[in-house]
Amino acid sequence: MRVFVWLVRAFIFFTLFAFALNNQQPVTVNWFFGANWQAPMVIVMLAVFGAGAALGVLAMLPGAWQRWRRHRRRAAAATAPASVQPTLAPSGFGPERPPRAGL
Repeated sequence: MRVFVWLVRAFIFFTLFAFALNNQQPVTVNWFFGANWQAPMVIVMLAVFGAGAALGVLAMLPGAWQRWRRHRRRAAAATAPASVQPTLAPSGFGPERPPRAGL
């Protein structure tokens, strides 16, 4: 199985390498306000792919962050001793808090 995986990886690598060798023509990317950038087509495509991947990861971060926080909260509640876990007041609005000593 390992040999098969390495053969697939080698095929993908050599296919992308041949693609890069066949696309070395310079292209011009026109930006706003008359700015432009000239680079080989492969570099432009690599930059666009990297920017798209970075934007995709950034778009997924808020949801992953919330799942991670929720997981930490549940893990902390599950591992906390019963005496530390807050109990609801008889009214059901929040944890009971005993009065401070001396007040």
